[in-house]
Amino acid sequence: MDNKVRCSWCGDDPLYIKYHDEEWGVAVDDDKKHFEFLVLESAQAGLSWLTILKRRENYRKAYADFDPEKVAKFDQRKIEELINDVGIIRNRKKIESSISNAKLFLEIQKEFGSFNKYFRGFLPRPIIINEFKDLSELPAKTIESEAIAVDMKKRGFKFLGPVIIYAHMQAAGLVNDHVVGCFRRSELMDE
Repeated sequence: MDNKVRCSWCGDDPLYIKYHDEEWGVAVDDDKKHFEFLVLESAQAGLSWLTILKRRENYRKAYADFDPEKVAKFDQRKIEELINDVGIIRNRKKIESSISNAKLFLEIQKEFGSFNKYFRGFLPRPIIINEFKDLSELPAKTIESEAIAVDMKKRGFKFLGPVIIYAHMQAAGLVNDHVVGCFRRSELMDE
């Protein structure tokens, strides 16, 4: 283990550390990556993020490498296949909503030119930089995540409430919530 100071949430699990060091908070503008995070984050509802990270590669295979056009075409046979896939979270409602959400994701792309453009349209600036000193200060949701969740719900999205949307904002680098003192905080601010 190195001597780097990290956000305490990643603990000492190597997978969590890798995710924290290389991915969490890195600005995403690629729609496919946004879709990947949305599928994983909605699957995570009620579970730990580490549980999902450990299944990520299984999700990648099961969800056509997170291609929203392919996922939008999943039929009842594919749903049954996913429900029987021990490598992912086998919750019928989450699986069905991920397919429905893929269709809605494509509609947003068509309407706004990209999902990224739609999502960022709710933010006051390209990246929100917070100054939290301790993990306990991080909010579960914000005004922005609530506004996005309300709009997405109106459009028909499921399993993507304000808490999950805020987690998406953090993961996709739309907000820098690395705590003051974490080595990644300053690295991301310099990029």
